[in-house]
Amino acid sequence: MIKIASVASHSALDIFDGAKDEGFSTIALCKKGRERPYQEFKRVVDSCLLLNDFKEISNEEIQRVLMEQEALIVPNRSMAVYLGYDAIEMMKVKFFGNRMMLRWEERTGNKNYYKILDQAKIRRPRTLSPEDVDGPVIVKIPEAKRKVERGFFFASDRGDFETKLEKLRRDGIINDEGIGQMVIEEFIFGAYFNVNYFYSPVFNRVEIISVDRRIQSDWDSFYRLPSEIQIKLGRYPRLIEVGHEPATIRESMLEKLFDAGYSFVETTKSLEKGGIIGPFTLQLAVTPDLDIVVFDVAPRIGGGTNAYMGIGSQYSKLYFGKPISLGRRIAIEIKEAMMRKELDIITS
Repeated sequence: MIKIASVASHSALDIFDGAKDEGFSTIALCKKGRERPYQEFKRVVDSCLLLNDFKEISNEEIQRVLMEQEALIVPNRSMAVYLGYDAIEMMKVKFFGNRMMLRWEERTGNKNYYKILDQAKIRRPRTLSPEDVDGPVIVKIPEAKRKVERGFFFASDRGDFETKLEKLRRDGIINDEGIGQMVIEEFIFGAYFNVNYFYSPVFNRVEIISVDRRIQSDWDSFYRLPSEIQIKLGRYPRLIEVGHEPATIRESMLEKLFDAGYSFVETTKSLEKGGIIGPFTLQLAVTPDLDIVVFDVAPRIGGGTNAYMGIGSQYSKLYFGKPISLGRRIAIEIKEAMMRKELDIITS
């Protein structure tokens, strides 16, 4: 019997909880020193495979253990970051979804999500060179110490951009290596949402499962201050993602969201064999003109799905007659594929 495995981080609890709801056993791939939540929540974690480092997951010995237990790995962002795309693509263990799509999350290289959005004709922010900054921008840049995370800062114009970039470099937040990987995007004024989709080869449809919003530190407290205090403090908020909260979106926007979701899926099929399978997230802004602008893409389960863990989401109920989480939606797809003997169309 298949067991559902995932790197014990990011959205793993949602994956495990959903798997248990559908009768699967679970395996948490835990790094020593970070295993306590997965040992405490015993109902949803059947076994905890302790590792000195997450990179050990791609070792032959660990892969053998996983294959002996008929493990099916559900990848999350933590797995992509800690193992790297090359290691994941070479692993012998089966993955739920198309592991080759994970690499498309990046903004640089031959495989990047800008290419998907452009070919799918989904509007995204303009990308700029430092010399072309002509108004408000958001700068996406790896931080010097938190290399596994992507840092952000805002600038009002070119002068402000250059001042902030130099200050962050001087303070040791960023370095020349990070600056070399920097992406500058026009800032989009609008309401921000993470829209969590699911492409089902079994049911042959693109589903909108849930919507959430980010909680970021220290931005969450910084923007609550009066503007004159923000200016006097002379510091820049870090925008470190620390949580998510559930959200709904205006019902008249759903037409555009479905158009974007289906277009995204069809485009991935033309760019990567098999295309996207299962969960993906489009992070987007809804402008005052009610246009959507996608500013980030997650070609795997999103980080905000835990917001619906245990209670399920409102949009999922419209498909299944009951609210389910995205983790459970994954388990439903696996279970249905097993019954139809079609596991090959949802795994890689």
